[in-house]
Amino acid sequence: MVERVTATADALAMIEKLSGMHGPLLFHQSGGCCDGSAPMCYPRAEFRVGAQDVYLGEIGGQPFYMGAAQFDYWKQTHLIIDIVPGRGSGFSVEAPEGVRFLTRSRVYTEAEYDELDKIGPPPTGVERPVAA
Repeated sequence: MVERVTATADALAMIEKLSGMHGPLLFHQSGGCCDGSAPMCYPRAEFRVGAQDVYLGEIGGQPFYMGAAQFDYWKQTHLIIDIVPGRGSGFSVEAPEGVRFLTRSRVYTEAEYDELDKIGPPPTGVERPVAA
């Protein structure tokens, strides 16, 4: 099965560290202000997903959502979440660690795109709500 989102080993290590500190997490990439084009990481109970949020999968056992307008831009690519030195948004829980999450991508192969076409669009936050 084709995955829409994965994470690098370094990102997974940071996710494990952050979930140990904050409990269950949630990733969201909005495309809006405040580093909206970067994935943001929140304590799961502190972020509510809605009808305009698209569920892409899990990284490190944590759900990853993207705003519908942003997904429309990225839907032809496999997202690879990485961690890099530097400060992103102060709203994301990794910021005090001196790092930030970053989205890298690659275009799907023809076979992957055909498989995604067969399974249809990913669920929205209404169809796949988050349990805290």
